[in-house]
Amino acid sequence: MGPSLVKRRKICVVTTSRADYGLVRGLMAAVKSDPTLRLQVIVSGMHFSAKLGNTWRDIVADGFTIDAKVRMRLEGDSALENVESVGSGISGFARAFSKLRPEFLVLLGDRFELFAPAISALMLQIPIAHIHGGELSEGAIDDSVRHAITKMSSLHFPATEVYRRRIIAMGEQPDRVFNFGAPGLDQIRSLPLMSKAELAQDLTLSFREPVAIVTYHPVTRETGVDTQIGALLKAVKQSRITAVFTAANADAQGARINARLKSFCEAEPDRFKWVPHLGHRRYLSCLAHFDLMIGNSSSGLTEAPSFRLPVVNVGDRQNGRVKGANVIDVPCTASGISGGVRRALSVRLRSSLRNSRSPYERYRDGRVSERIKDVLKETEISSDFLKKRFNDVPGR
Repeated sequence: MGPSLVKRRKICVVTTSRADYGLVRGLMAAVKSDPTLRLQVIVSGMHFSAKLGNTWRDIVADGFTIDAKVRMRLEGDSALENVESVGSGISGFARAFSKLRPEFLVLLGDRFELFAPAISALMLQIPIAHIHGGELSEGAIDDSVRHAITKMSSLHFPATEVYRRRIIAMGEQPDRVFNFGAPGLDQIRSLPLMSKAELAQDLTLSFREPVAIVTYHPVTRETGVDTQIGALLKAVKQSRITAVFTAANADAQGARINARLKSFCEAEPDRFKWVPHLGHRRYLSCLAHFDLMIGNSSSGLTEAPSFRLPVVNVGDRQNGRVKGANVIDVPCTASGISGGVRRALSVRLRSSLRNSRSPYERYRDGRVSERIKDVLKETEISSDFLKKRFNDVPGR
């Protein structure tokens, strides 16, 4: 890498949900504050869902300018509607990219709607920098989406050494694969969190009983969502805990899950809280002060270990991912989840986590986003930068 050859290099970040925005927010701030770079922001996907809190407003409230909005109609609840939303998104992103003309496009994660900006950028010859590649989530189509975006990308920022090696094994050039850890963890060290008393007042919680945060997303390579949710709710109800439920994502069956969770909370509002969108500060504050997490969110594997928060990881959605000592894998049955809750609340487990370390935090200095920004700034984009060469692994 040499010094930047482009004055005010344009770095375009696409965010499609509350989840990826929370993880890429630090990188956006780092790019914005660098005088040699120009941040471009395209907002799409679930950010425009009223049911999920119209979270595009959070981006504006944080001081970022939205350069383009691409609506993808993610209010449907079927696989066909999701496919159609990607189709409409491709043309929307193509128009946005043609107008903004970024030097780099930054995509984070594995959501199916990321196919739209990835394919558009590929065909318009815009280099893609992909964050959180190399991971596995065997229970969801996200797995295939993630690997496809890896092969369309020119720079890679995996979150662990295991994932870095996987990307290289997929044929990517080693000098374009950088393991700095998970950028979303920067916020844990820089964002002032709410106190326990503030959180209790804000969410009307007493903290007399153990408190859990519960998030359950569709397992898109499995059927039987009603049975899964039934088992989850039965276990939560039988356990002597209070719980805050957040909304599932916009995958097929996500709306069905949310309706069940909302109805469950409304039946016992003093004990169970339905909060579709917590916001980044409140969410991290919950991880800091709650007693456990239940569900199948990747946040239980990435952010929760930094708080030494026990996680009851339900079912197969996160199979294949690197997991810390805080994660308790259980089957999606009422008895399995109840057993996991008992273990999560045990003195033995909590004591064992006192000196544990997150596998997604490499440097522990809150500067992952700065490191990624520097690579985006300093990478020379030559005439053959987009050419993909296969890095053959000797002996295979």
